[in-house]
Amino acid sequence: MTKVFVAVDIEGVAGVVHVDEGSPGNPEYERARRLMTNEASAVVAGILDADPDAKVTVADVHGPYRNIIPELLDERATLLRGKPRHFGMMDGIDDGTYDRAIFIGVHGQSGSDDSVLSHTFTGTILDVKVNGKSWGELGLNAAMAGAYGVPVVLVSGDQSVVAETERVFGPGVPTVQVKTSRGHLTSESMHPHVACRLLREAAAEAIRNVPNVGPLTVDNPVTVEVTLNRPALADLAGMIDGMERIDGRTLRFSRPDFPNAYRVLRLITVLCSTPL
Repeated sequence: MTKVFVAVDIEGVAGVVHVDEGSPGNPEYERARRLMTNEASAVVAGILDADPDAKVTVADVHGPYRNIIPELLDERATLLRGKPRHFGMMDGIDDGTYDRAIFIGVHGQSGSDDSVLSHTFTGTILDVKVNGKSWGELGLNAAMAGAYGVPVVLVSGDQSVVAETERVFGPGVPTVQVKTSRGHLTSESMHPHVACRLLREAAAEAIRNVPNVGPLTVDNPVTVEVTLNRPALADLAGMIDGMERIDGRTLRFSRPDFPNAYRVLRLITVLCSTPL
């Protein structure tokens, strides 16, 4: 039985282009969350097309983690939703629980050129370097899965995400490009129904013929540099034990392994939401 962790964000979903579409309380959000739910269901269906006995967990990893509509999700999957979660977007990944991970609706890392709604965890983080490598959510989440031996076997998003996937993993990890970004708030998207068909086919293929890629691993100990957009936020993050101030907006810290480093990044993200 194949055990698959499917993390679903909203910014990289076909048709989504604006922050309002990812923000509860906006009329456009209700449509976008349905598009997100449909893409998640398509991936679940594809996994089970290939392995009817598979165990599939869909993790809602956008904003409040309460976006996917439970009753509209393919009923053969379980849904992980709500927060706080100890390990944020990758909470639930641990030794032996999952065999493979799939990332759907991925957006580009902070500062990506021509990438709709690109950011890294929050709009206040400008860059994250892990052992000298600049990563966005794609690399950080994949390394979290990799720490527990789980490889990423499929990624979807725009063209910047396709390029980022090859940069992070090298060739070999399949991608589905559902739109072409023309700027931070502009994209040319395929029809959502077409996107769902392609995602279902790609998910089935990723289960039937596992890509020849291993888990993304990080050498221990792990050194992380985080650049924030405001010195005041660096002041707040500097209260965490072991933080070294590099300059007005940049902090450096080390932890014995990646899960511990990832947890600190999540804490910094929470601190960055503090009103100042």
